[in-house]
Amino acid sequence: GTHKFQTKKTVGFSDVEKTAKDNERHLVGDVWEEVDATGITYIIEQRDGFRVRKPKNSEIFQEIREELRAFPNCRKDVCTCPGSHQLDQKMRKIHGMCFDCTIDMEHEMKSAGTYEEYEKQKIQENALAWLASAERDVVMLKEAYTQASQFVSSGNGDVETWKEKMTPEQFEETVQKQFDKFKENFLNNLNKETKNEND
Repeated sequence: GTHKFQTKKTVGFSDVEKTAKDNERHLVGDVWEEVDATGITYIIEQRDGFRVRKPKNSEIFQEIREELRAFPNCRKDVCTCPGSHQLDQKMRKIHGMCFDCTIDMEHEMKSAGTYEEYEKQKIQENALAWLASAERDVVMLKEAYTQASQFVSSGNGDVETWKEKMTPEQFEETVQKQFDKFKENFLNNLNKETKNEND
């Protein structure tokens, strides 16, 4: 007939190379590289009945992951800890060893009489880290209190502007001045305690 659906011509485009590459047959054990549409290179291995596809350099990323999960300071000859417990993760950040090895190390320090010095040092490090965190909080507060803010307040895209709560000078006079005084007292007390304990 002459109906438009019977006489309509359609034109299609296909990537002949890609189609041929997709239909290419590989033997078990063949390994090759392919680049996807986003530009990521994959290494593909033909197995018996299926293909394994992984990003190029994934072995390097796996090595890095294993290194980050490792406990470099554990005593390898006696440590049997799997390292999956929350306390192990915490001690890895602090000491580079699992919780059990940390307990053993501290026990040996107590036996040798060096634990008190180690304890004082850790307390001082923790106090200084807390103070650094508080200083970062004051900087964030200064930004929040001394700058005007704009928010989208409705589905129509209406913008609402909030005025700053205080000028930078007012912030310096109140919050910053009080924090500087607190910081000075904090450091003086920390140094006094350290000096008294050393005497």
